[in-house]
Amino acid sequence: MKIYIETLGCPKNEVDSENAAGVLEQAGHEIVEGPEEAEAILVNTCAFINDAKEESIDRIFDMAAYKENGALLLVSGCLSQRYGEKLAQLIPEADIFLGVNDYKNLPEILAAHEAGKQDVYQSECAKPYAEPGVRKAKIEKGSAYLRIAEGCDNHCAYCVIPSIRGGYRSRTEEAILAEASGLVRLGARELILVAQDVTAYGIDLYKEFRLPKLLEKLCKIEDLRWIRLMYCYEDRITDELIRVMGENPKICPYIDIPIQHASDPVLKGMGRRSTRASIENTLARLRAGVPGIHIRTTLITGFPGERMEHFHELESFVEEQKFERLGVFAYSKEEGTPAAAMKGQVRQQTKENRRELLMALQQEISLEHNEEKVGKEFEVLVEGLEVDGRYTGRTAFDAPEIDNQVLFPADEELQPGDFALVRITEALDYDLLGEYICRL
Repeated sequence: MKIYIETLGCPKNEVDSENAAGVLEQAGHEIVEGPEEAEAILVNTCAFINDAKEESIDRIFDMAAYKENGALLLVSGCLSQRYGEKLAQLIPEADIFLGVNDYKNLPEILAAHEAGKQDVYQSECAKPYAEPGVRKAKIEKGSAYLRIAEGCDNHCAYCVIPSIRGGYRSRTEEAILAEASGLVRLGARELILVAQDVTAYGIDLYKEFRLPKLLEKLCKIEDLRWIRLMYCYEDRITDELIRVMGENPKICPYIDIPIQHASDPVLKGMGRRSTRASIENTLARLRAGVPGIHIRTTLITGFPGERMEHFHELESFVEEQKFERLGVFAYSKEEGTPAAAMKGQVRQQTKENRRELLMALQQEISLEHNEEKVGKEFEVLVEGLEVDGRYTGRTAFDAPEIDNQVLFPADEELQPGDFALVRITEALDYDLLGEYICRL
């Protein structure tokens, strides 16, 4: 059967889709590049916030149009896992609903489906982590995501992920290292470590935070050039982790730490273990231990009970810390979470206004950081060629799709995944312009 997979949401969903593709191909199915040629279409959905849910539903209905060609329509991922039977009633166009851990069973599910019926599956999120099987990884730009764990035990008051994906389940070091080596053999020069909480890696399997040891082993893989850390919790960034980051040049001087807020009353309401003091301490230790590190964070405005003084504290914190990379979300009220039932819900417009104020402040900060790079030379991972003839790429300080890009012309042909030495000539708010020096 020819199958097309449409992926929405976070990098962890991308990994799920690649696992699904691998399992299906191993069973004799063919993965195709477009829905118009497919006999079955799988929409892998996201349900993290309301905007993500709306986008997922829109894409399901977009793909439903291809049922006129006789295609089966499958819906998987967080939206399907979270709403199950309710979603099936709302979208009778879909033939099969899967949860978040059903990908390894896809061949059997397809074989068992009867025309004209609607099948609904709900995944079990059992421990330990269940390896999904063969992954069909797409390494088009020299970069690949490497999932090291599934689920979450943090239970932040605003978040639905633990109820969807279950408790925290680390993969074994052996499985991670084997997959990492395979990804590098396929052409990955950068591995981006992802999980709901990367810094919790190993606590369930090995009874210790094992991320530093895992990183040291990953650094020994030949031909691997960059290792990037995403989704790290501030209170689990140990001195050992900082030491390993500082001592190993393969580990990018970059870390993603979603701190969410800086006011202690709001952090407490969110169910976070951090305080402003602990966050400040961790940021200082990172900057001292990893010279030149670029810290990415995300913040939430308008969490229930956030008063103007709490927001002003957050605003001054951002101005003081001058994060190199920062994103802001307006709080999304998610049914079934503790935060949804809290008093002091903030008006939507107020949430959005506060988000815009922080983003305007960050735009100025980002430009300041970029201006400091003018005249300096950086290693750049080439990602593509623009219609105007300039190449696009990223420095070690930038994650794909969410962070800055470097744009530069070159006097020789470069391919996605190549590394180039580029001298920065001009700074924009979020991007850099440069001149090509040579291939690395």
